[in-house]
Parts: sequence; C-alpha cells; structure tokens
Amino acid sequence: MPEPTRHTRALVLFSGGQDSTTCLAHALARFDHVETIGFDYGQRHRVELDARLVVLRELRSAFPDWAAKLGDDHVLDLAVLGAVSETSLTRDMAFRMEANGLPNTFVPGRNLLFLTLAAALAYRRGLSVLVTGVCETDFSGYPDCRDDTMKAMQLALSLGMDQRFLIDTPLMWIDKADTWRLARELGGEALVGLIVEHTHTCYLGDREHRHDWGWGCGQCPACELRARGWAAYREGVST
Repeated sequence: MPEPTRHTRALVLFSGGQDSTTCLAHALARFDHVETIGFDYGQRHRVELDARLVVLRELRSAFPDWAAKLGDDHVLDLAVLGAVSETSLTRDMAFRMEANGLPNTFVPGRNLLFLTLAAALAYRRGLSVLVTGVCETDFSGYPDCRDDTMKAMQLALSLGMDQRFLIDTPLMWIDKADTWRLARELGGEALVGLIVEHTHTCYLGDREHRHDWGWGCGQCPACELRARGWAAYREGVST
C-alpha cells in the first residue's frame, strides 16, 4: 500500500483581508514552505490588491521565523471574471439582496475559478495544499464557501490533475470572533495589531475611517461583520 501524501508545502489564496491573513499565519505555523496567490478580477477598487503587499511586508518584518518559510507571491489577471459578473464587487452599484436570496456581492464561480487556477499553479510549483478562508459560519450565504463545495473541489482537482491536493479551510466552522482569537493564538497581539492596521475588508475600499477593528466605511456587510466579531472578541478578552 502506498504511503499517504505528506503535505508540507502550501499555497494560500491571499486577498489581503482579515480572513486570508489569518489563514496565511495558520499555514506559516503549520507547513514548511508557503507561497501566496491573489487575483485581479476587476474589483471596484484596488485597495485590497495594495493591502496584500503591505501585509506580506509587515509579516516578514514582524515574524522572522515565518519569513524564512514564506516564498513567492503570485497575482493572476482574471479580468474575464469581472467582465461576466454583474455584481456590486465589480460594478458601481448599491448593495442589495437578490431574488434568489443571495446578496449582490456574490460573484458567481469566483471561488471555483480561484481554486482551479491556484491548483494549476500549485501543480507547477510542487505545492499540494491549497489554503482558503471560506467559512460556513459567518458568511453571506455564498454557495461556493460551503464545506460540501470545498470537498467536491478537492476531489475534482485531485482527479483532474492526477495529484493529491488538500484544500485546507481553517475558518470553515468558526465565527469572526473566533477568527480574531485564532490570530492571537497564532501570532499574539502583534498579529492582531497587524491585521487591524494593515488588512482590508471593506467592500467600498474605504481607507479614510479608522475604527478599533481597522479601516473601512463601517456600514457595508463586510465592515459590519468584522466589527461584530471584534466586539465579541474584545469582550471575551476582557472577561
């Protein structure tokens, strides 16, 4: 019987936001070699693409042991996704709920395409783990964030490329407060502070308004979710 695959090299789907930065820290604490991948898909703003580089720089500076494991960063041009998506993340339109019960922030096929291209890059670079910050607990109902979707993608990618891939989803069953707690467990207050100051989550790309939990408009769904998680996290820390 062949020995099971030993997964030591990972590729993190890294947007520069709170969740993906926590996932990156998780990967750096767990695997021997870690690379990152981001996607330019015609977002309404480029703030998160800029934030990625700042977060990577600050991580390398603040955590030398992790810096030794952190390899290349990759950014893929996915303008075609923006071209076929009529959503509030790729068009200048107000946030609203659609008739199908999903918010208009849902970009159809986004995570499926991200994972497929990430796997193709991972295949070429000898990376067998894909780390992504999808979550079924604190999320907007996106079907491509569900655990069943991730399991199906893991099987399809492994079969389709004839290589055993593992899709690692460290945030799948935890809420935003627990995501803050996980960051503290992984990197202490230094990592929590880095996430507050340098990551970007706001759908509107607001870097003018500073809150206890970081930068953002404070009113979009992403800001509200992050703020609620921060409040619950700080309450737990103080008790």
